[in-house]
Amino acid sequence: MKLKPTSLLVLSTLLLGSAAMAQIQAAEPDYTLSYNLGVTSDYRFRGISQTSFDPALQAGVDFAHKSGFYLGAWGSNISWIKDYVGASDGSLEIDLYGGYKGAITQDLGFDVGLITYQYPGNKASDVTVNANTTEIYGALSYSIVTAKYSRSTGNFVANPSSSGSAYFEVAAAFDLGNGFTLTPRVGRQTIPNVANDAGNYTDYALTLGKDFGNGLSATIAAVGTDAKDAFYKVAPRDNLGKSTLVASLKYSF
Repeated sequence: MKLKPTSLLVLSTLLLGSAAMAQIQAAEPDYTLSYNLGVTSDYRFRGISQTSFDPALQAGVDFAHKSGFYLGAWGSNISWIKDYVGASDGSLEIDLYGGYKGAITQDLGFDVGLITYQYPGNKASDVTVNANTTEIYGALSYSIVTAKYSRSTGNFVANPSSSGSAYFEVAAAFDLGNGFTLTPRVGRQTIPNVANDAGNYTDYALTLGKDFGNGLSATIAAVGTDAKDAFYKVAPRDNLGKSTLVASLKYSF
């Protein structure tokens, strides 16, 4: 069949229009806003239990701009302020954070930002100092490996004279296929001005994750530390850094 010039013009216009629409639909949005809900058998922060080995409910919201700028908020129930510090109040943690991430090369990325760990209404200052903590952080990622350094700008989680507390961690994420990932991680926490460096410890974890699709994911992690009883154990409770398995479930939307 031979098309007339008019038919060719109409066909070309339709094809060009379809291509333009496809490009518009595929264009990266200026920003994304996402939410997450989760439950965990034991909320561990840098290997240390924040819930005295009990479960936690958690939720968060994240804003990410295509430029690399991001903001977020996240919350969880906790119990360490009352159980281990001995304060009369402090059962909630709210993290507020923001930063900028980008790429230096195709395989090398960076992430810099600030995070504040807020414990609304906490009475830790009645015993030591207020538990609220702010950190600056920087991370480099190469291929599957990420190294991150965090440093407190003031007192660190209810420890007096602890400004400059630091945490360094290295992790790798291995894609096992079929939605499975395996993530080994090791970190080192230091807290200045603690007798005999009792607050310093190394933590480690091996996490198996499964992405079920449609925003649902689950993890099981083997977690351990060399945290000292002298600092991280308050009788009759156990050492907050004792080894355990932690199971978590999260829904993102």
